[in-house]
This record gives sequence, structure tokens and C-alpha cells, in this order.
Amino acid sequence: MTPVEEFGRSDKELDRMRHPLMGWYLRCHRDLPWRETRDPYRIWVSEVMLQQTRVNTVLPYYQKFLTLFPTVEDLARCDIGKVLKVWEGLGYYARARNLHQAAKIVATGHGGKVPDRWTELRKLPGVGEYIASAVLSIAFGEAYAVVDGNVKRVLARLFLMEDPVNAGGAHKSYQRAAAAFIDNANPGLFNQAVMELGALVCIPRNPACNDCCLRQHCRAREMNVVGEYPKRVTGKPVPTHHVAAGVVRKRGKILITRRPPKGLLGGLWEFPGGKVKKGEDAGAACVREIREETGVIAEIESHLTRIKHAYTHFRIEMDVFCCRHISGKVELNGPEAFRWIRLEEIPLYPFPKANLKFIPLLHEVLG
Repeated sequence: MTPVEEFGRSDKELDRMRHPLMGWYLRCHRDLPWRETRDPYRIWVSEVMLQQTRVNTVLPYYQKFLTLFPTVEDLARCDIGKVLKVWEGLGYYARARNLHQAAKIVATGHGGKVPDRWTELRKLPGVGEYIASAVLSIAFGEAYAVVDGNVKRVLARLFLMEDPVNAGGAHKSYQRAAAAFIDNANPGLFNQAVMELGALVCIPRNPACNDCCLRQHCRAREMNVVGEYPKRVTGKPVPTHHVAAGVVRKRGKILITRRPPKGLLGGLWEFPGGKVKKGEDAGAACVREIREETGVIAEIESHLTRIKHAYTHFRIEMDVFCCRHISGKVELNGPEAFRWIRLEEIPLYPFPKANLKFIPLLHEVLG
């Protein structure tokens, strides 16, 4: 069985679907800066930023990033701290660290040119199947099908695919469907068209089926089951962790610590703290965590605020305290580095979004 036959469509029928889709895209696509270039570096940056992040959120970051780092060599020469500062608030910071490391490899090992071959591109840190397919198809015209959440939703409804989009082994089925559907003559434009259709028309809830250029070919619409696709496996509840953090003051300065370069929020600066133990008071947890992480003895002066923040696989509720240094020099046990800084110096350092939520209060209370 050929890939086309597997999804119950003939080559002719798929071709009849491609033409209206491409025509719709050329008429209706959003004007986005990464669509105005064939520069593989700029396309690569956009695809990294767009992973798990909305277009409207990415736009200002993309513009600022490329203003500061217009070429891959500029990015490679820059300190990772500056890269993380530009990325601050965008989340999923491993993307920035991998992009920076990959830029160094491209600058030194590929003469500053983004590889145009699958094997070489996939070797770069952070370049998975999706990013490689996007860069190679859009920048170089290679026939690699892109599969993201929008594409899966379109394919699931068009072909009435039963594979749950979030099941472990389902991605291969969607990759085969996308490869069968792709327009080999213009793969970059086609990939963008499918993604755009999923973003603007074939949306998760209340899709605009009557306005869809593929409505006559959609099996889910034909059977009146659009709302049932794509299928999903019910996931486990997302846990919530109670944490405490302290803003420790000493002689007009405050203590910040830097997380290790790898792992969650790697390389970012933050205020010391950690999880509240079962039955433990948040203030007591704050004092304990500061002592265990830094060796500093501090006392609570006041409760600043409680903030809530969601990560991919868990949520936190963070109690933040203003603290006063009592004794002890910093001896790190966990964080990579520390600094005593003035309040006005905070903008010089990249912080996690959870910290950014309460930093403005510090200027009101301590400023």
C-alpha cells in the first residue's frame, strides 16, 4: 500500500485538494516577517521561537532578536547571558540555549551557512524533525513535510484519522499523511499553507468549516463529526507545587542566584527559594531554603505577594517574602553563581517569567 492509498485518497484527489489550498494561502495568509525572507537563519530563528508559543507573542521577540543578532555569526559571538536576556519571558529557555550553541557550530564548522542537508542540520543542538523540515522546505525548497499541532488537526479531519494526536506513537502516522499530501513542487509554501489553515480556519473549537477551501474534501465535515477530531488521549492531572522565595536585602542590595546551565530555566537568575514541605509554613520554608541554598541566615520582614505560574507539566503557587540578611556569607549549594545587586540593576539580568510577575512590586515596596 502506498502512502497515498493508506489514507484512502488517490493522487488525483490529493492534487485537487492542493490547488485550492495553495490559492487560499496566497490570498489570505497573514503578513509575518519570517515569510518575507528565504534566509535560512531567520527562518530557523522563527521556527525555534514558534515552538509551543503563539505568533502574537513571538513577533516582538523575533524583531528584537534579529536586530541584536542579524546573522548567525553575531549570535555565535554573543554571551549566553545576553541571549537569555533577549529571550526573557518567552519561556522554554532550552530553545535559546540550543540555538546559541548551534549557532556556534554553524559559525565555526559550516562557514556561517545553515546546512542545507537533512543529516547535517539534524546534528545541530535543538534541531529536531519539525525544525529541520521547516527550514529545508521553506528556505531551500526541499520536500520535507512539516507536522505540528495545526497540521495534525487538519490532517485528522481531512482523512478522518483515528490516531490520538497526543499518543506516543501517533506522530509517525501523521508524518506519513503529511508526506503523502505535500506538494513536492512547492513544499515550503505548501507546508505554510497547511499550518495557516489550521491556525486560522481549522481551529480546535468552532472551526470555520463553511469558509474552508477544503470543505468539499473533508471527511469529518462530510460525516458531521468535525468536533470529534482530532482524537486525544486523556492526560494525567497537572500537579501544583507550593514554593517560597525570598528577596534578601543587605546594605541596600538584594541577593540573586543563577540556575545551573542545563535543566529547567537553565542559566537564568532568580531569588533563592524552593518547595514548601508538607505541613511547613511558607515563611519557614523560605528561610530554610535560603539557608540550604546559599548558607545565608535571613529573617522574614514581610509577605510581598503570592503568584501563580504554569509550566508545561506542572504549576506553582509561589509565596514571595521580603527578607533581611542576618548573618553568613554565600556558600552555594545548588545554584551556579550569586550576586548582590541594586534594585535598579535587575533589568540587566534574565529572570524566569514567574519572577517577572512580582519584580514590579519590588520597585513599589523597596524602591
